[in-house]
Amino acid sequence: LVPGLVAAWITAAYWFTASTSFANPAVTLARAFTDTFANIRPGDVPGFLLAQAAGAAAGWLLCRWLFRDIDSEPTRSAV
Repeated sequence: LVPGLVAAWITAAYWFTASTSFANPAVTLARAFTDTFANIRPGDVPGFLLAQAAGAAAGWLLCRWLFRDIDSEPTRSAV
């Protein structure tokens, strides 16, 4: 279910936003060097990269918070 929802989110972000979903820093850098309807100005690249890094950090912190109890459980050996 989740992979399908992520794919739908990225597709919607591509089609219905002005940024066309620069969700990957490599894509952001590549689009800075293209001359298409989906390119971005090189001066805007740092802002996109900063936003992507902030989103990654927020996602990591959310996962650490959601799954905090999993790491604290003792491991059991089958042997």
